Amino acid sequence: MLNGLELILLCLVCQAAASDLAWRRVPNVLVLAGLLLALALHWRLGGSGALLGQALAGGVVGLLLFLPMYALGGMAAGDVKLMAMAGSFVGPAQALQLGVLSALAGGVLALCWLLAARRRGVVADGMPYAVAIAIGTIATIALAHR
Repeated sequence: MLNGLELILLCLVCQAAASDLAWRRVPNVLVLAGLLLALALHWRLGGSGALLGQALAGGVVGLLLFLPMYALGGMAAGDVKLMAMAGSFVGPAQALQLGVLSALAGGVLALCWLLAARRRGVVADGMPYAVAIAIGTIATIALAHR
């Protein structure tokens, strides 16, 4: 059974993926609201601040995992911010797992994206990576419940 944090996170990343598919943008308001919500919920649930520390550490891990790809021009800033937000919900250990699973999903989706572009005879200009992050998040939560 999913807990409240997981359910909220799934809703947020699915909304980000839908937005990225439709408009090729991950709205800052969605990411900021999710980050603030994660921090507030961890602070409220943790009492002593230990969970808040885990949320902050998860956000930093999520940010640092994808920041190099942004710096090299291979990823948009919204995707990096989305990963940081997702990391703040799950903590540092699961943020690392989420990043690896998102990267794997991103690789598969990129191949599909390139093949689809080739079939249409167009140049693939960029992939909505929030979809890969949503898939990585779903897989991370599913693995936590196996």
